[in-house]
Amino acid sequence: MTNPAPEVRLGRWLEGTGPDSDIVISSRIRIARNVVGYPLKARLTPEKEQALCEHVEQRLAESKSSTPLRVTRLNEIDPIERLVLVERHVISVEHANATGRRSVVTNAEESAVLMVNEEDHLRLQWIAPGLALDESFGAAMTLHDSIADALPFVFHPRFGYLTSCPTNVGTGMRISVMLHLPALVFTKQIDKFFNAVSKMNLAVRGFYGEGTKALSDFYQVSNQVTLGKTPEGLLDSVRQILPKIISFEREVRRQILDSDRLLMEDKLWRSYGLLQHARSMTSEEAFELLSMVRMGVHANIFPKLDVQTVNQLFMLIQPGHLQSVHGGTQLEAGKRDVLRAQLIRQRMPQ
Repeated sequence: MTNPAPEVRLGRWLEGTGPDSDIVISSRIRIARNVVGYPLKARLTPEKEQALCEHVEQRLAESKSSTPLRVTRLNEIDPIERLVLVERHVISVEHANATGRRSVVTNAEESAVLMVNEEDHLRLQWIAPGLALDESFGAAMTLHDSIADALPFVFHPRFGYLTSCPTNVGTGMRISVMLHLPALVFTKQIDKFFNAVSKMNLAVRGFYGEGTKALSDFYQVSNQVTLGKTPEGLLDSVRQILPKIISFEREVRRQILDSDRLLMEDKLWRSYGLLQHARSMTSEEAFELLSMVRMGVHANIFPKLDVQTVNQLFMLIQPGHLQSVHGGTQLEAGKRDVLRAQLIRQRMPQ
């Protein structure tokens, strides 16, 4: 018998709860800010980076935030630990791979995140499970206002909040919703989704956000423009299109099961069987199979399997998490493939 892998506590956004959680994995509000008295990130010297981080960490400790926060200094942890944070959507790929003094501040649930010294001095985000834009927006603004009392942000009376990237000037706000769209991908109707989103001046991004590719059937929708918009206006622009996307995906799922249920159930059970019995599996194959199984869970085809288990597996099978729970050492791809298959077998009910 194999020993079970150690338990890893994952963020609240992977609970598989919240409104429309069959389609919507999470809702995130991200706000870019720069601190008065410091040059923008591209012009920070190593000494200024050090001073900024210390200043931010000290002021956060003194802030009136009702959310207990903990600091992780990224330059003091190893690459695997940083990769785990990327996989958990706590930090960006760029933040993980950068050099110099930088940190991330989170609450215990990892719903509240502040990246320090990323592209801007501060990248604040709040992430919640399901379609919870209002919850995320309210919590992010409350956290933002509590921090702004301790850290004055650079603001221009005409242009709004100033940021390193011109596309973030204004509100500095990105509203992102992660969607699971296996039926649209399976029926090759995903282009209709892309067209609908582009007509609303929204962007489709990859699994890890801007500059990353789609992973299996997961896509992120977010606003493109921040200048000349109010936060509430940005929220409305994203909110308007989501019910249409959700309805479209649900209708296609229903059509698939109604038109040829036996064929679809066969594909779903084959996916389940491979996950239960495979002895080696790449992350790409595991994502594809788990995506199918997740759709089957919401279609009540796998009554003994809950969506939280599937959601957690999407995180735990990734390279950083696999290496973290097996000693935190670098493992070659073939060894990871074996450990990934073993982990899935342990967690998938017979």
